[in-house]
Amino acid sequence: MTDIRYLAPQTLDEAVGAFAAAQGAARILAGGTDLLVQMRAGTVKPGLIVDIKKIAEMTEIAEAPDGGFRIGAAVPGATLAEHRGFGKAWPGVLEAINLIGSKQVQGRASPGGNLCNGSPAGDSVPAMIAANAMVTVQGPEGRRTMPVEAVPAGPGRTNLKPGEIVVSFTLPPRAPGSSDAYLRMIPRTEMDIAVVGLGVSLTLQGGVVTAARVGLGAVAPTVLLVEDAAKALVGSRLDDAALEAAAAACRAACNPINDKRGTIAYRTKVAGVLLKRTVAIAAARAGGN
Repeated sequence: MTDIRYLAPQTLDEAVGAFAAAQGAARILAGGTDLLVQMRAGTVKPGLIVDIKKIAEMTEIAEAPDGGFRIGAAVPGATLAEHRGFGKAWPGVLEAINLIGSKQVQGRASPGGNLCNGSPAGDSVPAMIAANAMVTVQGPEGRRTMPVEAVPAGPGRTNLKPGEIVVSFTLPPRAPGSSDAYLRMIPRTEMDIAVVGLGVSLTLQGGVVTAARVGLGAVAPTVLLVEDAAKALVGSRLDDAALEAAAAACRAACNPINDKRGTIAYRTKVAGVLLKRTVAIAAARAGGN
């Protein structure tokens, strides 16, 4: 059996240095809810495990004076659920993160791990995309920021450069009349992988949509930002024609697979259904209901 080294650095510089020096043989340990399963299955055999939970920036939730939030990549879902302000500002993002696994898993699972695992069905990713969240990453060449939708590259793959680590997510301040929602379709009642997942963020002024973003998961090799769906909603009063146009945009964006959980035709149809349902929830929340 190959020896595995374990490192729990106190600083990001130390973590990045060790991660980069391993030249692809290292894995990051945030919650470990994916990594430990993969190691047990033998699909991942790291020579080095870099535990990032002792790095303060990776485990902090910070609310900015303007009302925005910075969420450390290793913040567990259960910790985020206990924060007084985050769920009020971003209920859709919170409900998406809190769908990852069981109550026990929630004490460990993190949005950073969910994103970097590269699953097209990751629950937090469509909601983060709808929220226009930005990711801060740090690597041997320094820091950079990228939108969440730019990170996934395909199943199990990301666009991070060698040695880069996701540090945090930044969510913008909310305009008045704004809210979001996330829904997914699963075969079981809980603890399942999304057949389709959809996040919506809306701003309403006088009953008219002035801004919108739609994130769509589990229907393509990567989670998608569906700009045409958002365009169909903006300027409307969420009438049937606007909702159907947005649903049609979601269906058109689908490039799914057939598997035991859903056919191509089923996933495509459900994408449009979820768009309408999720918009209704986000709009009710934006109106204070």
